[in-house]
Amino acid sequence: MSEMLGGATGPLVSLQSWVSSRFVRIYTFVTASSDVIGLVQQNEALELEVANLQKQVIEMEEDLREAQLYYALLDFARSKPDNQYIAALVIGKDPSPFMNYVILDHGSSDGVRMGMPVITEKGLVGRVDAVTANAARVQLVNSPDFAVNVQTQNTNAEGVVTGSITGALVMDMVIQTMTLQPGDLVLTSGLGGNFPSNLLIGEVRTVTRQENALFQSASVQSAVDFRQLEVVLIIRNFQPVEIDPLIPQEGS
Repeated sequence: MSEMLGGATGPLVSLQSWVSSRFVRIYTFVTASSDVIGLVQQNEALELEVANLQKQVIEMEEDLREAQLYYALLDFARSKPDNQYIAALVIGKDPSPFMNYVILDHGSSDGVRMGMPVITEKGLVGRVDAVTANAARVQLVNSPDFAVNVQTQNTNAEGVVTGSITGALVMDMVIQTMTLQPGDLVLTSGLGGNFPSNLLIGEVRTVTRQENALFQSASVQSAVDFRQLEVVLIIRNFQPVEIDPLIPQEGS
């Protein structure tokens, strides 16, 4: 009888072992799968945390850049205590390739008036040429219709800087006998009544002279990168002077 039972239990033991081994494998698989899912979830959480940290870093860098920009304007304003300023944000730009104007977020309700000079800490941007209650348009220095009387810093060579359709600046009407050379800084002279004196416009790049000509000219690199404009200062206490009626006309 025992032999019969022994013979019968043999297959049962084998079956039990087989079932047990399968159960262990299934348990191991389920446990391993659960661990993998946990790791995947942890990884996703870490990736989300990294993304949030990267976003915070970018925001902090942008805040720092803006703070540096504002501090630069503030330092400049403090260095020119005779002027009163309105700080304004650039909210629109000329879409053309040569960019002749920008739109500001301050207008007549903020005290902005036609003809007011617009600057940054780097130099002259242009002048206000159109105003609404809450916005203003600035004609940039490189506009084809722009002209300003200038002089070089060291040699006091006088001339007129004009813009062009390509956005290039040209210093013209410089008497041949005046010293004009690459590297000279070009400033507003105050003549003409449209701008205060000593606002930086740019730097002489090349000089063009023609034999027996009365005047020489030069290309000028603007001190301001107009496409990077974000914040500007409007000189509110400068009143442009209209002198054209006082200039004798030819034949009169």
